[in-house]
Amino acid sequence: MNIIIRPNNAEEFHPEGATVPFYRYTMGEDQIIEFDTSKCGPPEPMVNAMIGLKMINDAHTKLLMINHKKPMGLLDKVGENYSIEDAAMEDGRVQLLFSYKPGESEEAKLSDPSCEG
Repeated sequence: MNIIIRPNNAEEFHPEGATVPFYRYTMGEDQIIEFDTSKCGPPEPMVNAMIGLKMINDAHTKLLMINHKKPMGLLDKVGENYSIEDAAMEDGRVQLLFSYKPGESEEAKLSDPSCEG
C-alpha cells in the first residue's frame, strides 16, 4: 500500500462518540473515511476504529486509520472481517486501510470497543 495523503478538500465531520475529527474524501472510485489516533492512548484508537468501521458497508468505502503503531488488539478483533493493508509512514506512524469483505464485514463485533487480547 502507498501512503495516502488527505486532500485539501476533505470534509471534516464528527461522528457521535468519536474523540478525534474524521475526514471524508474521494480517491478514484472510493470514498475514504480517515481519522488519526496517533497521539491518543487506549482505548481511543479502538473506540474510533469501531465508529469508523461501522461506516464501511460496501466495496467502495474504505477506512483509513493513522496510528502511532499497529493496533494489534484491533487487528486481532476484526482482522478476519475486513481486508487490511498497512504502510509505515516516514515519521514512524502507520496507516491502516480497512476495506469491506463481503459476507465477513457484516459479522464484525463492532458494538464492543474492548480488545479481546
